[in-house]
Order: sequence, then structure tokens, then C-alpha cells
Amino acid sequence: MRLSVLDLVPVRTDQSSSDALAATLRLARTADELGYTRYWLAEHHNMPAVGSTNPPVLIALVAGVTSRIRVGSGGVMLPNHAPLVVAEQFALLEAAFPERIDLGLGRAPGTDPVTSWALRHGGPVEQDAAQHFPEYVDNIRAMLSRDGVALAVSGRSHELRATPAARTEPVVWLLGSSDFSAQLAAAQGLPYVFAHHFSGSGTAEALELYRSQFRPSEDLAEPQTFLTVNAAVAETEEEAVRLARPQLLSMIALRTGQPLGPLRTVEEAAAVEIPGQHRLLGESMQRRWVIGTPAQAAAQIQELATTYGVDEVMVNPISSAVAGTDPATSPAREETLRLLASAIW
Repeated sequence: MRLSVLDLVPVRTDQSSSDALAATLRLARTADELGYTRYWLAEHHNMPAVGSTNPPVLIALVAGVTSRIRVGSGGVMLPNHAPLVVAEQFALLEAAFPERIDLGLGRAPGTDPVTSWALRHGGPVEQDAAQHFPEYVDNIRAMLSRDGVALAVSGRSHELRATPAARTEPVVWLLGSSDFSAQLAAAQGLPYVFAHHFSGSGTAEALELYRSQFRPSEDLAEPQTFLTVNAAVAETEEEAVRLARPQLLSMIALRTGQPLGPLRTVEEAAAVEIPGQHRLLGESMQRRWVIGTPAQAAAQIQELATTYGVDEVMVNPISSAVAGTDPATSPAREETLRLLASAIW
């Protein structure tokens, strides 16, 4: 069983952005030392509790303070970026950290419509990003390759490469929470990840679709996939539930259209009463998370792996912090990684 980490760079009420970044770098070093396989950074915009707005910048920071773990995007949201820019960013990352970079690509904007509009310099928001997503993926892969791609402009052919002399290429993954990316990854012979931590439904169907329709490629002979899950692990189940409550409140607010704010501390979250009409929603979400003691968490991870036929699970450590914690640290998130690794390995 391989374990990996997904990080949204959470920002607590007691933290500045600098503090949150410092905590992420500590968490990444912990994952590297423990033997986790990958460390992926998400892309979200204009969210007070999420600091992962720019995966390439974060990847460079994390790869620079780690030595062996693969570092990547989970993922770069293509509607927000020109394919050439993405290819150049990740080609440079691969050149700096050879054979350690993953490029996860998603087709959602990762933000609200107003921020999507701003990300496009005030241009129109594309209603059907799926229409161009396969083309963008093809372009990025071609530009990352050593041969590059030839563009026909005004009757002449122009060679285009992400870097002038690539020796290795980042591994391209497709991310999704529906069937679309599963089918595209299968058709192109690419590895695929289902966002189980976000969706929680349709996982089995998407993975089965990917496996059944997979066509081997030069890059990948057999299907390669894993899934993501939110996790909070502590010495007692009661403590794990308490540490996960701030994240639960944030997700309820997001799903019900309430104002969003920084992630609460454990004590702040304990003082908040979940409205009766939202309790079922909260319980439903929490049932899909890995929460408990090391033994309980390991059993839940193994059950997920068996149910969905994967040998790698990527955990998003969601534990918040108690009052008085050093703002530049996230001890409960680090402890989740330690306890889970010790229980599974």
C-alpha cells in the first residue's frame, strides 16, 4: 500500500499566509521522511481558508525542501491557463527536479464565476470547458516532449517546445470527479485520479470506466489510478473527530452558500452549533472521510483500497490546530501522517 498527500495549504484563523506556507513546508518534509509517494498541491482561488492558489510556485517550494518524494499538482485547472504556460512551468520544474514532478490536470475552474472572469483578464467565461480540454491536454503533452510540436502559421511551420533541451518529462495525470476525464485518460493511455475526497459518489463507476476502456500508450502499458480521501487521525477517535470539525464546518458552509472564512481552530469550531437542517449533510460528508485512531484509520484506508482496487491512496490531512499552536506549524496534520504511516506500514 502506497500513501500520498494532497495539500490545499489551509489557512487558519490564527495564521497569516506566510504561516500557512511555513506549515506546508514542514508537512512536506514530514511526508518525505516518512516515505510517502507523492505530495500534490491543489489549485483554488479566492477562498479565505485555502492558500494553494498557484501549484507551480508551491511545487518549486516543496520540491526544494524535500529529497525523494514526487511533487505535483492536484491539479492545474486548465480553463484558467494557456497550455503553453503550463507546459513551460512544468518543463522547468522537471528540469530542476528530474523524475520527481507530476502534472495533474483538471477541467474545472476551481473557483467562483467572478474569479473565473478575472482569471481570464475580464474575458468571457467559457461555459463548456470540456469542449477544449482534450485539445489542451494534447498540446501540453506535445510541447513537453523532446520533439515539441509544429504549428502551421501563415503557411509556415514553427517548432514549439516548452524547454529548449528537455531530457525528462513530468508525468501527466488527468483528474476528475465525473466520467469525462476517466474516458479521456483511458483513450489517451494516461494515469487517472478520481477526486473521492471532493465528490464521494461515482468513484467505482469512474474507475471501472477508466479500466475497461484503457488503451495502452507509449507512456503507460496498463491502467494506473488511485483515489483521494480526507483524513484526521489521532490517538483517540474522539480527538480525531474534534480535530476534523473545523474542516467539516468549512465544507458545510461551502456546500450551503454561507460566507467562507479561514479555517477555525479546534476550540472555535467546538463552540459552533451546526444548524439542524445541515446536520444530515455534515454527517453524510463525514462518513466518507477517514477519521479515527491509527487502527481505525488504517482499516478504513485498506477498505477503500480493496473496494476500489487501488494500491495507492492520497490523503488530505484535514486536522486543524488547538489554540496556542505555533502559527507556522500544523502539528495535528503532521501527526495524521505519522500515525497513518505507522499503522499501515
